[in-house]
Amino acid sequence: MTSRLERGVTYVILALFAVVSLTPVLGILSSALGRQSSLNTGFSWPSSLNWGNFSDAWSQGHFGRYLGNSVLVTVCVVVGASVLSILAAYAFGVMRFPGSTVLFYLFVIGLTLPEEALVVPLYFDLREWGMTDTYWGLILPQGAQSLAFGVFWMRTYFRQSPRSVVEAARIDGASSWGTLWRVLVPMGRPAISTMVVMLFMWTWNEFLMALVMVSDDAHRTVPLGLAFFQGQHSSDTALLAAGSVLIALPVVVVYVALQRRFIAGMLTGAVKE
Repeated sequence: MTSRLERGVTYVILALFAVVSLTPVLGILSSALGRQSSLNTGFSWPSSLNWGNFSDAWSQGHFGRYLGNSVLVTVCVVVGASVLSILAAYAFGVMRFPGSTVLFYLFVIGLTLPEEALVVPLYFDLREWGMTDTYWGLILPQGAQSLAFGVFWMRTYFRQSPRSVVEAARIDGASSWGTLWRVLVPMGRPAISTMVVMLFMWTWNEFLMALVMVSDDAHRTVPLGLAFFQGQHSSDTALLAAGSVLIALPVVVVYVALQRRFIAGMLTGAVKE
């Protein structure tokens, strides 16, 4: 049992961390609601709330088009990488076949290679295949990067799954496919939700890949669109802050919607026997 003093100290520490974490968020919000062309640094609340900054940033920055591009790319990457990660991780974590260890470490190598070292040769390869300035030029490289993490993450979950559950499913006549989708996947929703949130944030915020692979305005994603918007409105803090809020909002919504399973997947695993 924790004492009242220990609980009090814990709450104080958590409150301090909350203040530190929320200060930049409040600064961005105050700037976004400030008067355009003002010199507000974000640490003083504006005298009037200018909600029109969001509509101005939306229309002037063409964020509607960029958000649509980001949604398309992110959904394709997250769904494709998640399904392929679950299938590959199930094979590596549950099945036994020759060369499984070597193949798994080939996936793990993808986590160690820096994106900066791959993006230039990758650009020339995709340009040769006519995939630059296309959605495929964004989806395929980011899907491959996400697959490396997804396989590593889900393999850990499958290896921690109770063997008795898998054996019971097989005794009942379930195939490998049925054991995966009817038994292990429902049990692993926290781990899968954590993977989905991580992949969503990484894909949504990806900048370098979009900067190199896309040169036309029609295929820009929101991080790249914000960079060009900043170049056009470098002195207008309110519009820049409003655009930043619009871009960050989908990530916040996804995290809030999946936060319980995200935390459960980060802190707990499958029950071991």
